[in-house]
Amino acid sequence: MLPILLFDGHCNFCNAWVRLIVNRDTSKKIRFAALQSSAGRRLLEKHKIDVNYTDSLVFFEEERFSVSSTAALRIYSYLNGWERHLQLLAVVPRPFRDALYHFFAKYRYKWFGRSEQCMVPTPELGERFLSE
Repeated sequence: MLPILLFDGHCNFCNAWVRLIVNRDTSKKIRFAALQSSAGRRLLEKHKIDVNYTDSLVFFEEERFSVSSTAALRIYSYLNGWERHLQLLAVVPRPFRDALYHFFAKYRYKWFGRSEQCMVPTPELGERFLSE
């Protein structure tokens, strides 16, 4: 199974981050779905995660998944740019990383805005998004 990233499709910052990942994941391994999409909800249900969970990324690799700062850091291991080195931040204790992550998540709509509609992938990105 290819890695799958569930992200908040209404969050402008999250949508920009997905575009950055698409540009840096030149091997095209990571697939995407909005947390609010049918495909996203099915994955959440399958792994017994609350389907109303939109406060964090959820990153699936094989049979495991990660959330919050750990999910973000795991994603960096798939990228080809300088960002790949950010995965080294995993040495920072998780409670501290997650506290910073959740602080940022709490204000992301205020700082970057919120879209009423989930991100619609361009035709060239469509193959990387899970179908509804």
